[in-house]
Amino acid sequence: MTLQTQAAPTQPLTRKRKKPQRKLWFERFMAILALINFCLVLLDSSYIPWRDFYLQRLPTLHWREASTQNYGAQVTEWYGTQFKGIEPYRGTELYLATVDQLSQQIQQTGEQSPEVVALLRDLQNQSIEMIDENPFQAAGRSGTLEKIKHLMRTRMHDRIKYDSAKQAFQVFWSPAYLAEVGWVNVIGFFDQRIRPLMETNFYRAIGENGNLIDLFWKIDIWFMGLFALEFFARTYYLSRVYRNTSWLETMVWRWYDVFLFLPFWRWLRAIPVTLRLSQAKLIDLEPLSHRLFRVSLANYAVELTEIVVIRVIDEIQDLIKEEVITRWLLQPNRTWRYVDLNGINEVEAISQRLTHLLMRQVLPQVKPQVDSILHYSVTSVMNQTLLYRGLQAIPGVNGWSNQLTQRLVSEISSNIYNGLAAALEDPMLAELFQQLTQNFTEALKSELQQEATLREIQSLVVALLEEIKINYAERISEADDEQLREQTKRLVEITQGIEL
Repeated sequence: MTLQTQAAPTQPLTRKRKKPQRKLWFERFMAILALINFCLVLLDSSYIPWRDFYLQRLPTLHWREASTQNYGAQVTEWYGTQFKGIEPYRGTELYLATVDQLSQQIQQTGEQSPEVVALLRDLQNQSIEMIDENPFQAAGRSGTLEKIKHLMRTRMHDRIKYDSAKQAFQVFWSPAYLAEVGWVNVIGFFDQRIRPLMETNFYRAIGENGNLIDLFWKIDIWFMGLFALEFFARTYYLSRVYRNTSWLETMVWRWYDVFLFLPFWRWLRAIPVTLRLSQAKLIDLEPLSHRLFRVSLANYAVELTEIVVIRVIDEIQDLIKEEVITRWLLQPNRTWRYVDLNGINEVEAISQRLTHLLMRQVLPQVKPQVDSILHYSVTSVMNQTLLYRGLQAIPGVNGWSNQLTQRLVSEISSNIYNGLAAALEDPMLAELFQQLTQNFTEALKSELQQEATLREIQSLVVALLEEIKINYAERISEADDEQLREQTKRLVEITQGIEL
């Protein structure tokens, strides 16, 4: 009984450890398949423009048929023939076959035989036809023909008059030139420099739909079907686990997987491939994502701050131009409808609170410094009088005058402070101060309501805000982005150090 009790919790724990492990291996397997598929997509997309490079770099495949005969094929040529409808171009193939035939004929009958002369004339005609018709254009390789023409002109530059490629070919395939330099030199130059360029030319067949043949879908459809099946199986599984979610909601959770089975825009598969590799813990994108997020956030914060500040300044300018702020400050009871939420004059309450705080807390703390300033000021004034300077010359009077000055200053500051404190406590003095404040405010409002004064102040304030807006926007636009990124990075590092 004891053994069963101990073994019971062990079994679930073992399953809980293995289940995430199996899930991780599945995610890695699917991520690797997605990566392989994306690599095939890249190879297929780059096949036509990089075909010459692949012809030189990729190896040759060998296989044996039932007849026990060995065959070899270049991978690039095989792929182009099977999936891109690429065939050798008849014109260039005929040209190269004629050169091979010429080589064989020279070995059989010599360089000056009538058969050799006829073949040389045929090559001259084919060269002119190749230059006129440009058989490389259909494959998008007109530059290859230009390279051939340039090589031939360079080879024959001392034997032609007008730097003409046609004339260079005619001289190159002439019996006189062949007899002068020898067949070995002629065929050596052609095989090393001209033949490799001509062999890259091809013809791409057109399908029944009028488009160039592209059968990559025969490879891609297996991957697309697998990823589509996985997508719907995962959607079904998530909808069962989270019962309050619909199929559409669970599809949105893995929206990026849709690119894996779309037959178009295949380059977008880079998104799900990257995310899958990160989720499978095959690559770590956290540092890069954090850096990109910080950079984008810093740039967004700068732009947002600029927009907000400029917008606020514009609103204040509009309020000043429309005299809304003026009516609110100078005529609050007549033309401006103000909504009071609590029946309290907040401005008056704040001023009273600040006054009590100043008198009860701040002034007692700074009283010694105030006394020192008053003592220095009084002493400086009294030193300018002849009587005080005369008293200073009498022995024993100097110390007495300093004590008298300090006492006088202390009495003055104490009387001022006590008077202000008493004013806060005495209702009559408080009322007199309130009347003084109200009369001062009304007089200021009355003067500010003068048309000339009001217009001048409004124009000055609007101009000041415009200058602030222009200078602030210019300062932000001239800010160094790299400096902003460095400051953001430094602040993040400091914050992370504090959290640690």
